Amino acid sequence: MISSPLFYLLSIAFIATFFSLFESKTKLKIFKFVPAVVMIYAFSMFLAALGVFEYNEEVNNIYKTAKKNLLPAMLFLMLLQVDLRHFFRLGKSLLISYVLAVFSLAIGFIVVSLVFNFNQDMASAFGALAGSWMGGTANMVAVGSALEVSDEAFGYALIVDSVNYTIWVMFLLFLVPFATYFNKFTDSHERMAKLGDIGCACNVGAKRYWLLIFLSIIVAFVVNATAFEFKILNYTTTTVILATLFGVLGSFTKLKTINGSSEVSTTMLYILIALIGSKAVFDSFSDVGIYVLAGFLILVIHAVIMVLGAKIFKLDLFSIAVASLSNIGGVASAPILAATYNKALVSVGVLMAIMGYIIGTLGGLAVGGLLIELAK
Repeated sequence: MISSPLFYLLSIAFIATFFSLFESKTKLKIFKFVPAVVMIYAFSMFLAALGVFEYNEEVNNIYKTAKKNLLPAMLFLMLLQVDLRHFFRLGKSLLISYVLAVFSLAIGFIVVSLVFNFNQDMASAFGALAGSWMGGTANMVAVGSALEVSDEAFGYALIVDSVNYTIWVMFLLFLVPFATYFNKFTDSHERMAKLGDIGCACNVGAKRYWLLIFLSIIVAFVVNATAFEFKILNYTTTTVILATLFGVLGSFTKLKTINGSSEVSTTMLYILIALIGSKAVFDSFSDVGIYVLAGFLILVIHAVIMVLGAKIFKLDLFSIAVASLSNIGGVASAPILAATYNKALVSVGVLMAIMGYIIGTLGGLAVGGLLIELAK
């Protein structure tokens, strides 16, 4: 049994490192369906269920301290990659598609919460899921922490995210050959050819990991010190909002040119996921089916609204599909879908997915807050 706080942190870091390297080095097909982030959570949760971790005062304190500081640091580094100026160059059809995707998902979450009569736990868990489906896993962690989602409910949300996302990716890829028929149905005029030269906030040059870590530590300190004196709803929500603000402001400066922010923020995310998993002990998995079914219904509502919007605004399949996957799938999958239409459009998928880093946190907090109010 691990009772030392230092050994506890080393164990968490080892779990995150092992599965991250295993995914990147082996390239096994299983990681297309069960990404490393899910395996990290599952294995950490498995060790917790076996009673490997002893949650004495020292271990509990190091858990709270690590999570409290890693969360704002990760958000800050993640948002340095955002380039709002490039995003607004995407063009009318893509911008409409992106906004339509965000609002259709929000409507889906609200309708499903009413249909399934969410309790407080489910409402907060789906609020965290909204953060993921409007941004990514990092946003899910941020929103889940701000909404004080229980570790068990967060685990269910992570399962829904993984299962439903996998099926959604396959469905959107399946639709690619039918783009011509869909575009005739919506009477759209494809404008993809001229989008290939749009850039992204990509980093070049030498990696500056230590500088980024130093900057993120400073931001975490400032954010936590500010949240201690001034609170918006609660302490964690305040740190999330402030870290998001600092990250967006930093993206307008030369800080965004420092290479390596993606790798460092991903490392922090994996450690955060392992930390959360180490606290999750499930009594049973009897409720997971309801969560997955609710997740599928959200996607159905999202799809119907997207198709109706495409018909009204004359949007092509590429625009609505990439907009959808940039929200639900994020940076890992949106560029792949874009490339299946035209390899020159990979940057479009990247840009739309990166925007989710901002929208995911703010949108998830808004949707989650509303779901919790409806559950009362």
